[in-house]
Amino acid sequence: MSVVTPAPAASADPPADPAQPPRGRRWRAHLTVALTALALAVYVTNGLWQDPYRHGLSDNIGDQAFFEWLLGYGVYTLGHGSDPFFSDLLNVPWGVNLAANTSISVYTVLFAPLTHFAGPQVSYVTILTLNLAGSAFAWYLFLRRWLVRSPLAAGLGGMFCGFAPGFISHANGHLNWTAGWVAPVVIWQVLRLRQPGRWLRNGLILGVMLAGCFTIAAEGLFYTALASGIFIVTWSLAGPVRTEAKAAAGTVLRALGVTAVVAGALLAYPLYMHFAGPQTFSGTGFNQRYFAEDVAAYLSFPSRSVAALFGLGSTLAPNRTEESSFFGVPLIFLMVVSAVVLWRRAAPARRATLRAILVVGGVFLVLSWGPRMNWMDDELPIPLPYAALAHLPLFDSALPLRLALVVVGVFGVLLALITQELVDQRLSANLQTGLTAAIVAALLPIFPLPVRHQERAPEPDFIANGTWQRYVSENGVMSALPFALNVTADGQRWQAYTMARGGPQFRIPDGYFLGPMVNGEEGAGQIGRIGAPPGPTDWLFTRAALYGYAAQLSNADREQARRDFAYWNVELLFLPEQITGSDHMTLFRSAVETTATDLLGPPEKVDDVLVWRIRPGVDPIER
Repeated sequence: MSVVTPAPAASADPPADPAQPPRGRRWRAHLTVALTALALAVYVTNGLWQDPYRHGLSDNIGDQAFFEWLLGYGVYTLGHGSDPFFSDLLNVPWGVNLAANTSISVYTVLFAPLTHFAGPQVSYVTILTLNLAGSAFAWYLFLRRWLVRSPLAAGLGGMFCGFAPGFISHANGHLNWTAGWVAPVVIWQVLRLRQPGRWLRNGLILGVMLAGCFTIAAEGLFYTALASGIFIVTWSLAGPVRTEAKAAAGTVLRALGVTAVVAGALLAYPLYMHFAGPQTFSGTGFNQRYFAEDVAAYLSFPSRSVAALFGLGSTLAPNRTEESSFFGVPLIFLMVVSAVVLWRRAAPARRATLRAILVVGGVFLVLSWGPRMNWMDDELPIPLPYAALAHLPLFDSALPLRLALVVVGVFGVLLALITQELVDQRLSANLQTGLTAAIVAALLPIFPLPVRHQERAPEPDFIANGTWQRYVSENGVMSALPFALNVTADGQRWQAYTMARGGPQFRIPDGYFLGPMVNGEEGAGQIGRIGAPPGPTDWLFTRAALYGYAAQLSNADREQARRDFAYWNVELLFLPEQITGSDHMTLFRSAVETTATDLLGPPEKVDDVLVWRIRPGVDPIER
C-alpha cells in the first residue's frame, strides 16, 4: 500500500469496483458527519450553553477561568499591542510567562471579535464545542482520504476519535487538549511531503501549520510529531515498501528542511520565551509519577459514560479531567480481535501500514504508564521505559498519562478499518455477526454523558459597571477576596471580562497559571508550580475561604500584611456577595469577611461588594 494515495480496505484483494462515489453523494456524507459531530458536541457541552455567563465546569472550574482569561487577554493584546507570550497583569510584580503555559494565541486572536462583543464565557464554550466537533470531522476526512472508502467506516472512526473518553474528560476545562483535530490535520500534511515536485510548497505549508498549532496545543503537537516519526520509520523499514520509501526519502527530507526553517523562524520568539524567557521554569508543575496512566484504567469505564450510570465508572485517574484512556474491556477485546483479523487479511504492502500503526499504539500505550507501573491505584516497583525519558527536554514537561490520547487515534483507525471490512461483507457470516455485535457492545458503554456544570458567582456590578476605576489608579493593583487561585478563580475571571470589554484595566497579585517555584531568575532552574509562591497574607484569605478558619490576628500579622501589600502595591481589596469553589465546593465567605475586617477594619459597601482601601506601606495600621 502507498501512504500517499487513498488506500483500499485492509484485505488481501481489492474490491471489484474501486470507483469513487459521485461528488454530490460525497458531500452529502460530509455534511451528515459534520452535523452529527456538531450535534454530539452541543449535547456534551449543553450545560454550559444553557447559561454561559453563570454556569461553569464543576470538575475543573479553575482551568475554565484560566482559558477565559486568555481569551480576554487576546482582546487586550490586540488593543494595546502587548506581548502575547508574557503578561504583567497577573502575579504582580513579576508577571507570567504565557509561552510556558498554554497560551492558545491563535484562538485568542481569531475569536477576539466574539470575545469582545459576547464575552470570554461565550467564546470559551464556542471553542470547546467546535474543538470536539472539528476533531471528529477532521478524523473522518483523514480516514476517508487515506485509509477507507466507506463514509460509515470513516464516520464511525472519526466520531470515536473526537468523542473518546479521553477527550470527553479533557472537555472539563482544556481548550488545548480538546483540539484533537491537530493530529489528523498535521499527519495529513506529513503524508503529503513525499509528493514529487512539491517539496517546497508542502514543506512551507507544514511549517506554517506547526507554528500555528504550537500556540494551540504544544504538548499535543509534540505527541503528534513523535507518533508520525515512529510511524514513518517503522513503515519505511518494512520489506514490501522499502523501495518505495527510498524513492521518496529525498523529497521528504527536502520538505522537512523547509518545514524546519519556516517553523523555526515563526516560533523563534515563543520558543525562546518558553525555554529562556522571564518567569520560566524547569519541567512541569505536576508530578509525572502521579499523572501516569494506571494499567487497569485501560480496562475501566470513564466517569462520564453510559456505563457510569450503572455504577461502572472508575476513579483510577488523578482527577476527572485526566481520564485519558478508560476504554473498557469490551473495546480492548474488540481492538485485539480487529488487529488479528486485519493482519490475516492484509496484503504484504498493507501489512506494512498496519504494522506501523500497531507499533505507534504499542509505544504510546507503554509510555503512558509513566516511570513506574501502576495497577489499581498501587505503584509497583517495576521501572518502565518512560523513566529513561522523564528528564529529557520536552518529555520533562509532559504528563505521561496524556500519551494515551495517541492510542485513541490508533483505535479509531482500527475501528474504521474493521468497519470497512464489515461494509464490504468480505468476512464469514459468523465473524460478520460477531464483530458487529462486538462494536455495539464496545461503544455503547463509553457513549459520553454531558460534562458536569455548576453555578458560579456572577460578575459584580462593581466590576461590570466600571465603579472600580474610582478606587484604583490606571493599571493599578487590586484583588478580589480570596486571592485568585485554581480553586478560587473568580478574581481572575473578572479581570478577563474587563479585558474583553477593551476599557481601562487593573492588575492582580497571584492568579491561576504555571510559574516558577521561586520568582525571578532563581526559579528558572527549579520545577514549576501552580500559581505564585504563596505569601502569609494571601494564605490568610485562602485558608479562611477553604476551611472557614478565621485566625486571631496580631500586630505582627498586620506588619506582615503591610509588607505584602507594599510588595504587590495593592490599592484595593473587595469581597463580592458570592464566591465560587470547584466541584460544588462550599467556600466560607463569612470567614473571609471576618478575616479582612479584623485585618483592615470595617469595609465600605460599594455597589454589590465590600471594599477595603489600601495605602501601600501604611495599611493595615497596628491596633
